Amino acid sequence: MMIGFNSKKYIEMQSEKILERINSSNKLYLEFGGKLFDDYHAERVLPGFKHDAKIQLLQALKENSEIVLCISTKDIGKNKIRADHGITYSKDILRLIDEFRKLDLNVNSVVITQYKNEIEAQMFKKSLENSGIKTYLHLYIEGYPLDTKLLLSDIGYGANEYITTTKPLVIVTAPGPGSGKLATCMSQLYNEHKRGIPARYAKFETFPVWNLPLKHPVNVAYEAATADLEDINMIDPFHLKAYNISAVNYNRDIEAFPVVKNILKEITEKDIYKSPTDMGVNMVGFCIEDDNIVCEAAKQEVIRRYYKALCDEKRGTISEKIVQRLQFLMNDLEITPFDRDVVEPAIKKSEETNSPAVAIKLHSGEIITGRHTNIMTAGAGVILNCVKSIAGIEDSVLLIAKNILDPIQNVKRMLLNDDEVLLSANDVILALSVCAATDDKAKLALSKLQDLRGVQAHSTYMFTDGEEGMYRNLKINITSEPNKISDRLFMR
Repeated sequence: MMIGFNSKKYIEMQSEKILERINSSNKLYLEFGGKLFDDYHAERVLPGFKHDAKIQLLQALKENSEIVLCISTKDIGKNKIRADHGITYSKDILRLIDEFRKLDLNVNSVVITQYKNEIEAQMFKKSLENSGIKTYLHLYIEGYPLDTKLLLSDIGYGANEYITTTKPLVIVTAPGPGSGKLATCMSQLYNEHKRGIPARYAKFETFPVWNLPLKHPVNVAYEAATADLEDINMIDPFHLKAYNISAVNYNRDIEAFPVVKNILKEITEKDIYKSPTDMGVNMVGFCIEDDNIVCEAAKQEVIRRYYKALCDEKRGTISEKIVQRLQFLMNDLEITPFDRDVVEPAIKKSEETNSPAVAIKLHSGEIITGRHTNIMTAGAGVILNCVKSIAGIEDSVLLIAKNILDPIQNVKRMLLNDDEVLLSANDVILALSVCAATDDKAKLALSKLQDLRGVQAHSTYMFTDGEEGMYRNLKINITSEPNKISDRLFMR
């Protein structure tokens, strides 16, 4: 893949910037926005960015840091789903703790925010504590965040359970937005200062990139990624006034800044920050080495988000307003849905065969297609075609014997009580792994699955959750036309 971003330089510069903030205070609460372990959005729009770059930062700072995880009561109650993993925020808290522990990173605790005696929050707290995880409750405060007098009182932040920390750097993170990270940081600052500990606050957010132009494709791609949150990039007026320098931030941070600034000043008795951009420690913009590569990758991400929104609207999970927002963003960048190399080949294959089809563009530039058959889905067939091509195996070679495929299909029919069963990508990859035990060509083909990481794909139909999950695990960037595979309402 073409590289446009220097990840090594980024980790070095970002570490130095965070250390500067730590050294300026006895204790720093650092709000970590975005994704920690798997920032695939950043990896897609900044080719060369490592999806675990933030974890590498934490590992470099682990001797002086500990981690606090936040989850809001409302997200527990409504089982909010993290789309990139297909799991609830509650389960993602458990996943994150496991991942931190694998890397010997110090997890201090979990904070359940916006708590109002909900039974779901109580049950989740009990399950965490039964597993030996310290769990705190931070209350829903009427008037947050505007009623500063209430917040900075014994019935505001003072009523929250105090989180005991011992390290100079406290990382505050969460499965996703709206989890209460900022409120947790402010609550802790209030309670630290009550105890005579001069703690400070800073924010680590990758996007938008403050020192790129407002309409740079990377910043537009951020707006596309947060279209459901209605985030809008803006020139930070506070930064412009204070320094006469244009800096990009987003509406929620800019709108909240006067309140946050006032809270910080009341707590610390110091006027530390002149703008929301000042609060940040983002060095991404200094590590882009090929702007053309990055711009093209970001445009592709906007198109990808558009197709996803079309499918989500078809499923009834989002409104048409979000689709229209993404159309406006594509217009800003002067791109269309067809400015994606795999779209036309997929549609053409579908028209030629009168069946659903998928196209994948390999890193070599070759475009491989697959279609539905009476045995397997197009999503499964195209993966087999791809690994054959990468491995140099002739297309006529059968990698999976019929006596392997038939029993899998028969078992699925029996278990699902359904005669209309096609083998998915999940089934085919499992079958290929079985054949690899005795067949060298199957073994070679199986080893090439890793070469599909980061390739672009397009489907003329919407995948089932299971097949979409397999593509996600393979790190294939799939987009789909908003078409159902059949007239059936329920698809496994």
